[in-house]
Order: sequence, then C-alpha cells, then structure tokens
Amino acid sequence: MLACLTNLLSNMQQSALIPHLFRTEYRKVIAVLCKRFGFDQIEIAEDIASDTFMSAAQTWPLQGIPESPVAWLYTVAKNKARNYLQRKTTFANKVIPETSNRNDTATLPDYEIDLSPQNINDSQLQMMFAICHPTIPPEAQIGLSLRILCGFGIEEIADAFLTNKETINKRLFRAKEKLREEKISIELPPAEALEGRLASVLTTIYLLFSEGYYSISNNKVFRKELCIEAMRLCYMLVENKYTNKPAVNALLSLMCFHASRFEARIGKNGEYVLYDEQDTTLWDTDLISKGAYYLNLSASGEQLSKYHLEAAIAYWNTQKDDTREKWENILQLYNRLLQIEYSPMAALNRTFALSKANGKQEAIIEAEKLQLTNNHFYFTLLGELYTGIDTHKARHHYEQALALAKTATDKQTIQRKIDGIGKPMC
Repeated sequence: MLACLTNLLSNMQQSALIPHLFRTEYRKVIAVLCKRFGFDQIEIAEDIASDTFMSAAQTWPLQGIPESPVAWLYTVAKNKARNYLQRKTTFANKVIPETSNRNDTATLPDYEIDLSPQNINDSQLQMMFAICHPTIPPEAQIGLSLRILCGFGIEEIADAFLTNKETINKRLFRAKEKLREEKISIELPPAEALEGRLASVLTTIYLLFSEGYYSISNNKVFRKELCIEAMRLCYMLVENKYTNKPAVNALLSLMCFHASRFEARIGKNGEYVLYDEQDTTLWDTDLISKGAYYLNLSASGEQLSKYHLEAAIAYWNTQKDDTREKWENILQLYNRLLQIEYSPMAALNRTFALSKANGKQEAIIEAEKLQLTNNHFYFTLLGELYTGIDTHKARHHYEQALALAKTATDKQTIQRKIDGIGKPMC
C-alpha cells in the first residue's frame, strides 16, 4: 500500500502539497488509530491511513484542493475507520450470538475516532513509550518509532542505522510481532518504568533531528521539516509533568541552538555553507535565547547526559566571537562527551576544535590517529588542516573526500575547497 501510494504521489501535479501532508499528518493518524485499535491491528491502522492519502491523491487533481486539506484528510480517515469498526462489529455479531440487550445503550459500540489536537498529542506521546517497551530490542524500538511516529521510509531508517532495507524490514516485523505477543497497551508507563524508556524515546527524537539537520536521503543535505517535527515531539515531553526531565530539556536546548543557524547553513543555490563561512546576521537570536533557557532548566538534575554536553557545545557555536577561550571550552566539552559516549563524528569535531584552540599541527597528529578511512568527513577535515601547510596533502585528502561523499551538495562543497587551494588567503 505504501509503495503504491508513494508512486502515485510522485506523479501528481500537487506533488509539493500531498507528500508534505503525508509527512506531517500520516503519523498523527497512525498514532490515534493504533491507540484506538491496539497493536494487534497495527496493519489495519496503517492501511486506513495510507488509503486516506490515496483518496486525496485520486480526488484532489479532479475536484481541486479542499479549503482545509488537513480537515479533509481527518474526516476521510475517521469515516474509513468507522466503516472498518462497523464491519468488524457486524461480522462479530453474525459469528458470535449476542448475549446483551440490544436496547441497552451502555453496550452500544463506540465508533468515534478522536483526531483532536489534544488526543493526537496524547496518542503520539503514549505510542512513543509503548514502542519503547523493554521487551523490544533498542534498535527495533527506535526503528519502529521512526517508521510509525515520524513517517520515515525503510530506506531512511536503513541509512540512519547504516544497514540495508532487508535488515530493517525484518527488524520491524519482529518488533510488531512482539508488541502483539506481549499485549502491550498504548499508555504512559508507571513512574518507575518511565525513566528507562525515556532514553530510547530521546534517542529516536535525536535521530529524527539529525536526519533532518544532515540528511543523505533523497540527496538532500537539509530537511527542515524533520527537524521541526523532532522539536515538536521533544516539546511534548517538556510539557508533560511526568516526562519533563533534565535530559529532555537539554535535548530541546540542543535542537534550538542548531535550529538558530538554519538560515545560514544553506546558500542561495542550495549549497552547504560551512560554519566558518556562515553569515552570522542570519542566526536566529530568539532561538538562541530559547536554547539558553532550556539549557538552564536542564541543570536542575544530578545526571550529566550527552545531550547536556552537546547542548553546551552548540551554545558556544552560537557565540560569534572566534576566540581561543571559546574553542578551549568546546574542546573540553568534547573531551567529556567522548568519555560518556564515543562516536566518530564527535571525535572529528573534537579535532577541529583542537585545531582552533591549539593550532593545526597538533590537530593533524590527533586526526591521523583516528584512521576513519571510510568517512568523507575525515578526509575533509584533513584537507582543511593541511590547507596552508602542505598544498599537495590538502588536495589529496580533499580528493579522497570527494570520492567518498554521497550527496551532490557534499561533492559541491568539497570541490569548492579543492578549487580554492593555492589561492591567497584573505
């Protein structure tokens, strides 16, 4: 159903609107229907949601786009869900003799589907925690959350996990089966279990934002709508008294700081603008202030998470003065972050901060120890570090980065660096 829908949408003249609505509204409908039907009928919920968008794809080109497209989608989804529930009730009554009094209104079936903003938010929040049940493996929790709650395609999830589509399909199938077998209810867990599941929920939101902030899917380096959705989901956690934890505030702070530089990251022709080349007048000071606000709130707890450290790093990156003090602070934060959770990207970013704080020669020694020879960012960093020191090595590393880069935008950025080697420095 989803594959058929995707093919149809790609051929429509309204291709800009319906795929956007599919990305923003499909997951909301799924969350409400899954809560209403239960995990044992998750495929039914997916079919109804997909069929709703199929109806829009077939109807709107002929009758025109409705005045309120979202309301139209919700109405159609409600009708299709009611029809399903009515057919299910009719079938059950024919197969299983009724024992209740038909005139007893208390036993009349409830076909109402609540797609109000409050129920959508509640359903999504409860779904996040239900999917992150401890009986589900962590990678399956995150993959299923990205699929159901974030509208990710299988290929996008595979990219996020650096694996293939077949592996993801198998992982998601087993996760759905486990949800059915364990009869997991869609609700917030008790307080004693909430903290453990929250870590997986935050990882899902973090991955969603990361995929938007730097995407290799669809050959687009930046997908703002994913970042905004991640921020929305995190804000839901902050607004709920049971999930408003320090790490949640730290993650929201991190995303606000990064979001503040959205407009400066992409040039007029869609090219990626490196940090040192960004027009700082385009940075959003309101989002920087919000980031600082949530970072202050995150300091109320006793546990230091990776989100706290990344948020603090992102804060310093919103400070426009290019001073040694700034980069020394960033360097020390990366040192602590790598102790908590090592990642190749954090190691590379630490090395860049080291070059700013202590000079390129020291950074080159540290960078070459990493040996991340399958990572184009590794060679891009080495190209940057050798620029002005050894032109031949700088060009060589940039060329290796160019060969490994996956997106046209990355290739364009690296080629610009290659073309600029040897030119006088301003």
